[in-house]
Order: sequence, then structure tokens, then C-alpha cells
Amino acid sequence: MVEAVQDAGVIVTGAGGGIGAALARRFAAAGARVVVNDLDAVRAKTVADEIGGIAVPGDASAIVAEARDALGGTVDVYCANAGLASGGTEAADEKVWALAWDVNVMAHVRAAHELLPAWLERGSGRFVSTVSAAGLLTMIGAAPYAVTKHGAYAFAEWLSLTYRHRGLKVHAICPQGVRTDMLAATGSAGDLVLQPTAIEPEDVADALFAGIAEDRFLILPHPEVAGYFQARATDPDRWLTNMNHIQQKWESAQ
Repeated sequence: MVEAVQDAGVIVTGAGGGIGAALARRFAAAGARVVVNDLDAVRAKTVADEIGGIAVPGDASAIVAEARDALGGTVDVYCANAGLASGGTEAADEKVWALAWDVNVMAHVRAAHELLPAWLERGSGRFVSTVSAAGLLTMIGAAPYAVTKHGAYAFAEWLSLTYRHRGLKVHAICPQGVRTDMLAATGSAGDLVLQPTAIEPEDVADALFAGIAEDRFLILPHPEVAGYFQARATDPDRWLTNMNHIQQKWESAQ
């Protein structure tokens, strides 16, 4: 496992706190050279200084070239971790939908477009997508988030099936609740569905490293998600009915 990341050039987006910061710390502890990206320049620098990394603040969609230069010209691991927990229904403003799509999906697409030519030429590269269990299941009260996280999962899956024979390693991390600012922002829906089983960001980093060691695509920091995913696939009507019961419980508590 250590050999896979020792001295690797790693970019982690959205790494000023939460899961991203935990990933950055874990990669640095394993001997990687880490670029810490965040929209908040102060937070990015704080984490970078802590781990001996390099802060490259800014929009995750636009920093790949700068981060690659900061790593000496080579990126070995890209962690597409920056995300938006956009709430709302189908009636959410189109600007909310567009921003969720841009951050949760298109930022991954743009990064892959920038990184894949070099990775495919040399026959190696690792793309880590922080998706969320919402990308496998759904999330009440958050249509833009649930839909775009499905898109993020689909893109990671497509990358893996398309390029794994050419040396690309892809990991999709799909936790439920994680004790971060994003979870706190989910409000009463998060309190009902996510808080009871919430884990720490460091648990997510542990799960990723276990998945890297086992060369697994799907990373489930909450193992029970596998059962929910199977139930959703094998009996969708029953699963949707159960989820609708949760929706009704949430509505009655408002």
C-alpha cells in the first residue's frame, strides 16, 4: 500500500477542511507530495503548512495545470473531492442546478480531460472521486445534490470501465454522513438520515487507503450502504416506498 503513494504527486481538491483535509493528511503521512486545493486560500494554506504540502487555491476546475507544475510536472493521484451539498426540489433555481452540476460533475470531467493524456501515455494514474452514498442511493430534500452525485458516480464508473486496461485506477468513495461543515449544512434532513451513523473524515481516509490496497473501485466507509444499494437494485418499488416513508417522516417534523 505505501509503495502505491510513496513520493506520489497528489492533488486533493476541496481540502481546506473535512474529508479533503483528512485525505491530504493521510497521503502526506504515507510519503506523498500533496497539493492542497480549496476556494478558501487561507484554509488551503493552513492545511498545506500543517502537512508540508503546497497550497494551490482556486476553482477546482481550473487548477490542474498549476498544481501539476507545483508537483514538478507529474500528477500521480487526483482526488476530485470538492463538492456542493445543494438542497431543494425540482423547483430549485436553475442557477442552483447549474452550479451543482458544474462542481459535482463537470469539475471531475475537466480534471480527467486534463490528466488522462499523460496518464494513458505512461500507463498509470489514479483518479479518486468523492461521490457520497447519495450517488448510489439518493437524499431526501436535496434533488440537485442527489442527481449530480449520481452523475459523479456514473462518470467515475465510466472512467474505470473505459481505461482500466490502460493502467488507470479509479476509486469512488461513497460515505453516508461524515462530520463536516457540509453535513451541518444539510439541516433537518441530515439530522434525520445522516447524523445517527455519521463518521469522522479520518474514517473516510482509512476506507480509501484500504480500498487502494485492495484495488477496489467502490469505497464504502459505511459498509451497510452495500445492502441498501443491493435492495435498491433488486426491489426498487419496495426501496422507494421505504424512502418515501422517510420523506413523510421528515415532512411531518417540519
